[in-house]
Amino acid sequence: MVSFKSLKCSWSLAAIPASLLVVASAVHLFLTPLFPSSLDYFGARGEQSLGQPPVDGSLDLNIDFDSRFPSDFHGAVTYRGAPWKPQIGRWLSGCDSVTKEVDIVESIGGKSCKHDCGGRGVCNRDTGQCRCFHGYSGEGCSENLQLECNLPSSSEMPFGPWLVSTCPAHCDKTRAMCFCGEGTKYPNRPVAEACGFTINLLSEPEGTKIPDWSKADLENVYTTNRSRPGWCNVDPKEAYAHKVKFKEECDCKYDGHWGRFCETTAECSCVNQCSGHGYCRGGACSCDNVWYGIDCSIPSVSSSIKEWPLWLRPSTVEVPDKSTADNFASINAIVRKRRPLIYVYDLPPDFNSHLLEGRHFRFECVNRIYSDMNRTLWTNQLYGSQMALYESILASPHRTLNGNEADYFFIPVFDSCIITRADDAPYLSLREHMGLRSSLALDFYKKAYEYIAHHYPYWNISSGRDHIWFFAWDEGACYAPKEIWNSMMLVHWGNTNSKHNHSTTAYWGDIWDDISSHRRGNHPCFDPEKDLVLPAWKKPEPGAVWLKLWARPRKERTTLFYFNGNLGPDYKNGRPEDTYSMGIRQNLAAEFGSTPNKKGMLGRQHSANVTVTPLRSSNYFEELASSVFCGVLPGDGWSGRMEDSIHQGCVPVIIQDGIFLPYENVLNYRSFAVRITEDEIPNLVKILRGINETEVESMLANVRQIWQRFLYLDSILLEAQRQRRLFPDDEDWAVEFSKLSEDDVFATFIQILHYKLHTDPWRLHLNRSKEYGLPKSCLRRSY
Repeated sequence: MVSFKSLKCSWSLAAIPASLLVVASAVHLFLTPLFPSSLDYFGARGEQSLGQPPVDGSLDLNIDFDSRFPSDFHGAVTYRGAPWKPQIGRWLSGCDSVTKEVDIVESIGGKSCKHDCGGRGVCNRDTGQCRCFHGYSGEGCSENLQLECNLPSSSEMPFGPWLVSTCPAHCDKTRAMCFCGEGTKYPNRPVAEACGFTINLLSEPEGTKIPDWSKADLENVYTTNRSRPGWCNVDPKEAYAHKVKFKEECDCKYDGHWGRFCETTAECSCVNQCSGHGYCRGGACSCDNVWYGIDCSIPSVSSSIKEWPLWLRPSTVEVPDKSTADNFASINAIVRKRRPLIYVYDLPPDFNSHLLEGRHFRFECVNRIYSDMNRTLWTNQLYGSQMALYESILASPHRTLNGNEADYFFIPVFDSCIITRADDAPYLSLREHMGLRSSLALDFYKKAYEYIAHHYPYWNISSGRDHIWFFAWDEGACYAPKEIWNSMMLVHWGNTNSKHNHSTTAYWGDIWDDISSHRRGNHPCFDPEKDLVLPAWKKPEPGAVWLKLWARPRKERTTLFYFNGNLGPDYKNGRPEDTYSMGIRQNLAAEFGSTPNKKGMLGRQHSANVTVTPLRSSNYFEELASSVFCGVLPGDGWSGRMEDSIHQGCVPVIIQDGIFLPYENVLNYRSFAVRITEDEIPNLVKILRGINETEVESMLANVRQIWQRFLYLDSILLEAQRQRRLFPDDEDWAVEFSKLSEDDVFATFIQILHYKLHTDPWRLHLNRSKEYGLPKSCLRRSY
């Protein structure tokens, strides 16, 4: 097993040797590629992103796209296995497939920062500004912010009203996190949540234990008496040998801590795990001195060219004459790239890495964590798509550092993290928004808009129309501030508000109805003309891939219709709110419920080959793969049922009026899905039985073709590559998913951006002279 000591979750800067580029005194021009073509992006990272056939010179003429790329009986035009809406499929077939690379000038920075950020941040070599770690600010990160763990106290609440960070022990004010502190045997052991408070035992229900947030339990937390339940001075070996007592409410929820007594440290979760050019300090990358960026992926002029990332290869590099630049601030690299090109804003860390760095529960915000052996543990966080897409963009050959050449601008705001963490600490200011996480998130996005509009020139050029924001939470972009609505919104909740013209969540803290139009404007949650619904993150399941559940044939699918999920208040452990799922799941269960409700009643039309149940099965994926049709119904806003259905090869049956599902405004859904209106629920089984077998087989075949487009394969393979550099053996997930090669979420996203780049009407008003690498016939504005 390879040692991981250098990648432990450390909170002090390590001295990491820099690899310096030696520059001769004369002008030099590096004209040859840095690496052989076998190591270019597509060879090293797999073919799943974009295959590029030879350019057909005849396409320089105006061609008849309709006759060359006819639609099928569903009205779809197939491109790379996916049934697209005809105008989109035709353009992609005739243009995306023949795109040539163009020369892009990338500027490699060499500026320095005050005191090199004092070991408290990472220097941006392009701007000369520090990206400070959590708890530090100011020029050179010289200011200590002193972030309190507790809200203001009172005589009744000596530690203040409850927050996740409420701390009776030592508060680390750089992160607002609670630890045992100096004077204890294990000062870095977390004192998380109820650990430091008195626990009361209620008689009902079932003897539930609840903490009394007004009474500290430090006598037990700090005890060295073996007969009392301690924590901060408990020796792990003695506790495992049952020689001492310990307080059971104490645990190790913070990232980087493992073992019952936090005795093992491990790698923390960072964006792209710092790209091999730094280490992860609790969620923020501490980069090697010659690298910078949120994931340490941007080289400086002092970086070794041989270590440059794949998205900067191959390059032609111009190095200035020493006589004119003894300490040159930048060098230019000419890189061959295919459009579309995406510029990623370097936002202040408050909007992203600070949220990762200060989280109190390791599973929040991320799609993976690391075990005590530093092996990848994938999470079930549906919102992990936000991190997965961001990482893919940062590592993609479609990324550019040249904003003047960029086709799109991506703003990396982690709304899934700010909402998940809203109760974590006073500095997140949820109480200023009366507990409404929707209002907090709106304010969060508006501050990001104000930052880029003030510090960069690109927003005003297009009024933000070429900018991309990701709203991953349940209500999607419903709470987007009015200032950014011109932009493209990436969401999981495509509610056009054509029917459900209000907040659809059953959780009061996410309701946006009462946010004033002065702040929100009057926009819908989703505009299919400009926005895009992306699939939710789903944990990689190697067994499902190995068994090829998505490819299971029709004859082995014996259940006509299947839905497994929370069915509301009529069922045990069901959500109590009538507004949950907008009542849609409840109506389905009333008709076809196959599990008795609280009254012992089945659905009015229950049938032997129709499953509608709230009882989650241990064979969930197997049951999906044994079904022909699977229900896709909302939960608190969107749910992950579309991805479950597609990944197991089941034809999705969508029941949610006026709400778009992933890619529904670009793919031809008639080819692989069934939509019925909410009013048609009583006729569901009749409708499904009326679909002939030829059509069923056709839809199943199309699901098999597109299932990887609902998978964040690129992010998974990036992680597999990182792990291969550290361990001699692949785990099951890496083995199975490395066998896949079809277009995934990220490849689909890039194809859609490429199409929109040349068809969105607003681009007619941008007077930009760019080389697009396309025949003239592809530069028309409509088809």
